[in-house]
Amino acid sequence: MKWKDWDRNIKVRLLGEFTFNVLFWMYFPFMAVYFADELGKGMAGALLVASQLVGVFANLVGGYCADRYGRKKMMVFAAAGQTVSFVFFVLANSPWFTSPIITFLAFTALGVFGSLYWPASHAMIADVVPEKHRSSVFAVFYTSINISVVFGPILGSIFFFQYRFGLLLACLVVSFILTIILDKMIRETVPLRDTAEAVQEDSSPRKWSDAVWNQLKDYRVIASDKLFLLFIVAGILVAQTFMQLDLLIAVYTTEKVPEQTLLSVGSWDLTLTGEKLFGYLVSSNGLLVALFTVFMAKWMSKYREGNVFVMSSVLYGAGMFVFGSTDLVWFLFIGIVIFTAAELMVVGIQESFISKLAPEHMRGQYFAAAGLRFTIGRSIAPVTIPMTMWIGFQNTFYVLVFLALMSAVLYHFMFKAFDRKEQTVKLAKTEVLT
Repeated sequence: MKWKDWDRNIKVRLLGEFTFNVLFWMYFPFMAVYFADELGKGMAGALLVASQLVGVFANLVGGYCADRYGRKKMMVFAAAGQTVSFVFFVLANSPWFTSPIITFLAFTALGVFGSLYWPASHAMIADVVPEKHRSSVFAVFYTSINISVVFGPILGSIFFFQYRFGLLLACLVVSFILTIILDKMIRETVPLRDTAEAVQEDSSPRKWSDAVWNQLKDYRVIASDKLFLLFIVAGILVAQTFMQLDLLIAVYTTEKVPEQTLLSVGSWDLTLTGEKLFGYLVSSNGLLVALFTVFMAKWMSKYREGNVFVMSSVLYGAGMFVFGSTDLVWFLFIGIVIFTAAELMVVGIQESFISKLAPEHMRGQYFAAAGLRFTIGRSIAPVTIPMTMWIGFQNTFYVLVFLALMSAVLYHFMFKAFDRKEQTVKLAKTEVLT
């Protein structure tokens, strides 16, 4: 699908969201460092857990609101909410007034409004893009996010620590402009309902709380499918590693990695502090993802799914072991390469495997429940920050290595059981045919 054939809604959003995402990645990866410095690691871990739990709750109602009230309306509402949140974010980090607590509340509010924005955003793409072109359009948006990850953290390692007020003020201005653009330049795309359906739905006493309760009930499917339960538990365990990029790894590089020279050419040196090194690590991750996602997806499709999941978990553990065993710059870059390889291995096969596990009439519920791997994992992950006070950085990384290897073991047994189940189904079909 060529650019000239894109709907104006999508063109406007791609350009606006790319600009906003660059600024987002200039401050987001460093928030764990900020809270650990300002509030202490114990308080920072507790607050970040609470922030993620609030985001999970908001995500439950985001999709319902997009269908109920309209894509454009929810996107404009969420963008306006983010703008207001940035007002307090800026004020709490200004030359005249500083407040880590208000900063946390503003940061949490940004996460809530983001959770309300993205379901409507994805639904709008599905509304206006023909089915055969959707994957390519989603891929462009995914690539744009990863391009912003390349540049944002490098710039953020400079601006967040030295010019935070100016950076956040720029975020406020861009968020305000994006809100105006969404309101003035895009149209509503929510599919029209027929009259009978509209009357029935509008007359029913549905509330946002009903939407939350209905989605929570969907997760009952986990209790009745042991294979799927193992898949979820293994996913939550390994999520504790890849969720650490902007948590434990951020705090570790900032506090423990000394200033080092990365390159030296003649009289020119590229010297990195811990903060700048972390920005380069995150940017390297984004660059590798942008460059090799398609290649890795095609490569991994040639192998048995179980082996890919197991090896991905093992590589995540290896990446955590490298991070916990050294503070040398080049070895940390080797760690991020291993980390990213583990991430890319399963990008292309996760959804297809979930569809294999799910009965056709329950695929929606299975995909919704599969999201628990990330929502629960993201909620638990900040605990590693106070853990560094209790057992030290190195031991915390080694705990993550253990969790990754436990995930690999669970994947191994799950796929063995899955293969036996598939074999039983094939034998039963053969007996029916004969």
